[in-house]
Amino acid sequence: MALKILHTADWHIGQSLNGWSRTYEHQQFFMELEELIERHEVDALVVAGDVFDNQNPSADATQMLYEALARFREKRPHLVTVLTAGNHDPAGRVEAPGVLFQKIGVQAVGMVRRNDGLLDLSHHLVPLYDSDGAVKAYVLALPFPRATDLPGLSFSSSEEGSPVVRAVAELYEAAASQAREQIGEMPLIATGHLHVAGGLESEGAERRILIGGEHAMPWEQFPDDLTYVALGHLHKPQKVGKETIRYSGSPFPLSVTEQHYKHGVNLLSFSDAGVLSIERLPLSRPVPFHRLKGDGGLLLEELVPALEALELDADLPVEQQPFVHVDLRPQVSAGGLKAEVDQILAQYPVRSAGVSVLRQKQEEVVSAEAESLIRLSEIQPDELFKSAFERVHGIEPEAKHLDYFYRAIAEAEVE
Repeated sequence: MALKILHTADWHIGQSLNGWSRTYEHQQFFMELEELIERHEVDALVVAGDVFDNQNPSADATQMLYEALARFREKRPHLVTVLTAGNHDPAGRVEAPGVLFQKIGVQAVGMVRRNDGLLDLSHHLVPLYDSDGAVKAYVLALPFPRATDLPGLSFSSSEEGSPVVRAVAELYEAAASQAREQIGEMPLIATGHLHVAGGLESEGAERRILIGGEHAMPWEQFPDDLTYVALGHLHKPQKVGKETIRYSGSPFPLSVTEQHYKHGVNLLSFSDAGVLSIERLPLSRPVPFHRLKGDGGLLLEELVPALEALELDADLPVEQQPFVHVDLRPQVSAGGLKAEVDQILAQYPVRSAGVSVLRQKQEEVVSAEAESLIRLSEIQPDELFKSAFERVHGIEPEAKHLDYFYRAIAEAEVE
């Protein structure tokens, strides 16, 4: 029989936005995912990292995950779910319920495991079954590659190119080769949670996360004999390089930069002859997300009319109220703008997703108020280093300075 696989990623369970919980939205997403699994008779669910939003998920967040996975299995008793850890996830905790997960067909992979230098295929190679119980494909489950997962990583090598990109490419090449020795020509779906070159980032939402802030991995580095590469990390759904290398994207807007995305999941269908077709299944948006920006930003006096035009429902519970992000035009007096905006928004059945003061087109300056709104976590570490180096020395750092910086970051991650 045919085989159907759902590829999703970047759930970020436990996330909050500007202090507001996203629990209701995650609950609605899981209900819709459950319905899609049943309606499309899905045989396997692949989650390519960032299951949780942080390294220490709450009890409520973990309970929500476990309950959702159990419900999926109830709908499709032979369903196999593959969870891999992303850079936001606690790798050990993702794997911790392993024995219990086996009871509901879940294989969780938080870190790379080896035996005598070879990949532990009992941990990373997951068979997928059709409704008749026949193995039709395999998942090569690889998590976000941390420094400890890359024993061949060396910053002292004289070879050209990034040592991190080279080590990650070698990991995929060795893993695919080892898997092929065991499964022959059967379909092989690899997971990845990393920034692939050519992938479009959401401004401020994701970072280049290869170790040490290195640049993205070229899509050509994935082995040619991978049938499909299920990617996570970039929240914008997209294909990279070719049809079979894809980011599923986030399930709903996790930040204002994702407000215009068309969220969904990827449905992979293998025919009896093993031919792959890919369909994009759209997801509904549990809560409206508005960005009020006018033409080059709003003036403060334009905010109330913009809110009135939204036709808001005053009877909605707080968790269902729309998110509103406000882009303001630079004004002579920028001090206290955010507080004034918050006071206005508090009079309406909305939740503030943030306030930005847009840059002036000619002078390219931002107000002190806007500058204070930039979160440190949204700036890439290497950009901070470059900025600090230039401020202290008056010149941009050379390649050797960046190399020392990347080594320090990598060593810190190992520790």
